[in-house]
Amino acid sequence: MALTQGDVERFEACRPRLGALAYRLLGSAGEAEDAVQETFLRWQAADVGRIDVPEAWLTKVLTNLCLNQLTSARARRETYVGQWLPEPLLDGDPMLGPADTAEQRESVSYAVLVLLERLAPKERAVYVLREAFGYPYREIAAILGITEAAGQQLFHRAKKHVAEGRSRGEVDRAAARRVVEEFLAAATSGRTEPLVRLLTDDAVAVGDGGGKVPARTKAFEGAVAVARFMRGLFSPGKGKRALVGGSPGIHATTANGGPAIVAEVDGRVVGVLCLEITPDGIAAFRSQANPDKLDRATRQWAAGAHGEPLFRPF
Repeated sequence: MALTQGDVERFEACRPRLGALAYRLLGSAGEAEDAVQETFLRWQAADVGRIDVPEAWLTKVLTNLCLNQLTSARARRETYVGQWLPEPLLDGDPMLGPADTAEQRESVSYAVLVLLERLAPKERAVYVLREAFGYPYREIAAILGITEAAGQQLFHRAKKHVAEGRSRGEVDRAAARRVVEEFLAAATSGRTEPLVRLLTDDAVAVGDGGGKVPARTKAFEGAVAVARFMRGLFSPGKGKRALVGGSPGIHATTANGGPAIVAEVDGRVVGVLCLEITPDGIAAFRSQANPDKLDRATRQWAAGAHGEPLFRPF
C-alpha cells in the first residue's frame, strides 16, 4: 500500500530521534543512516493504517535492525585492521540527539561509546533506550521481546560495566578548553616533560586508521609513553604532509559533546582527536583517522565557520 503524505510526514518527524538512537547503538553514523533508511522501507511496506503508535513501531523495528547489525559487526571487527573506534560527530550534528540531561549527554560521549562496544548487543540496547531516551522498562521489554525483569537486569549490568570503565570525574567545558590549549602548546614544544605534567599516570592513547592510515595496533599506555607519542604526532615531517595531502590546520573544537582537536586540509577533515579530561589530567586520547569514518565530520565542518587554525604542525 502506497504511503500517504501524512504517513511520510509521520516518519520524517521521527527520523532525527531514530538517527540518534541508531548512532548510539552502532557507533557509526553511516550505519545508523542505513538502519534508518531500512526502517523507512519497512514502514513503506507495512499496513500503517493498522499501526496504533507509529513511534513505538518504528523504534522497535529500528532497534532490532541495529541488534542484528551489532551481531554481524562483532564478527567483522575481529578482522578489522588495528583498533576499531566509533565514528566521531562534531558539535552541532543532529545525530547527537537529545542533550537535555547529564545522562543523555554522557550516553553519546566518545568515551562511553567506546565502552558500549564491550557490552552484549541487548545490554547495549537496553542501556541506550533507558539512559539516553528514558524508555520505561515496560516499553523496553516490548521492543526487545523480553520481560521487564530481564530488562532491569540487563540495564543494571550494563550501567555497572560503563561506570567501571569511566575515568574519575569530569571538568567543565571552559576548563577543558584551557587544558586542550595547554596540551597543544606542550605538544608543539618539542619536549616531553610539559606533556607528562598534563596527563594522568595511567593515560592511554589509541588510534583508528582502518588499515588506510598508519595507526598502532596497540594502545600507548602510561604518561611517558603517551607524551612521547603525542610529541612525535605533532612534530614536522615531509612524510606526514604527503600522507594527509597537505599541511593540516589544527583546530580546538568539540566532538560528541567533549573536547576535541580537528586536523583539516583544505576543508577536508583528516583526523579527529577526542580527549578525555578529568580533574587529575588528560586520561585518554582517541584519534579517528580512518577516512571512511570522517566523511560526515567533513560535511559538518564545511557547514560551520571555524576561523583560522591555531597552527599548522608541518
